[in-house]
Amino acid sequence: MFITIDGPEGGGKTTQAKRLAAHLSSRLPSVHLTREPGGTWLGERLREVLLARTGSTAPTDPLTDALVFNAARRQLVREVIRPALEAGTTVICTRFADSTLAYQGYGAGVPLDQLRSLAAAATDGLVPHLTIILDVPIEVGLARKAPGDVTRFEAEYDLAFHQRVRDGFLAIAAAEPDRVVVIDASAHFAVVSASIVDVVNRRLAIDEPSAPRVRSTS
Repeated sequence: MFITIDGPEGGGKTTQAKRLAAHLSSRLPSVHLTREPGGTWLGERLREVLLARTGSTAPTDPLTDALVFNAARRQLVREVIRPALEAGTTVICTRFADSTLAYQGYGAGVPLDQLRSLAAAATDGLVPHLTIILDVPIEVGLARKAPGDVTRFEAEYDLAFHQRVRDGFLAIAAAEPDRVVVIDASAHFAVVSASIVDVVNRRLAIDEPSAPRVRSTS
């Protein structure tokens, strides 16, 4: 199964993905935890470029962002995600194509159909079996960010942009209720974690645990 954890800033995606991987590792034969952008040598280098605060007065063109995100995405799918799925491994990934749709599409105004076409080309049509959106009010989420974790997207974009991003994630969830589940991430992290585990357990119909093997490229 391919599971993605996504949503606006400050929802706790990285922490919750690690907790979910630990939970599933005692119940499934093999679990792989990764992230976007990243998860490969090329992806991690592109992550540095995409998220770094440059100090430039010229903002990056949103379509340029989308193209670079999809370049990292394609390498991750080809090198990591698809081979793992074909080997019977459950893959958990923080962020995926929904993020590009929300940030560069709903947030920055790149036409959604154009972004969907780019994502389809980058992933060869791969779509997560389950996407969990960790939803949090933008003021709460941004306030959770430690100074060292602030990326270009928090530094260069205003609250209205981040509100459009949040609204975009909720629109994606409303359009695809069979794939996307929204969880209130403003609650205590243990409550959020329990909600995620409940959703995943029901979707996977998990029974007794088995000996696992967890690898991480995040």
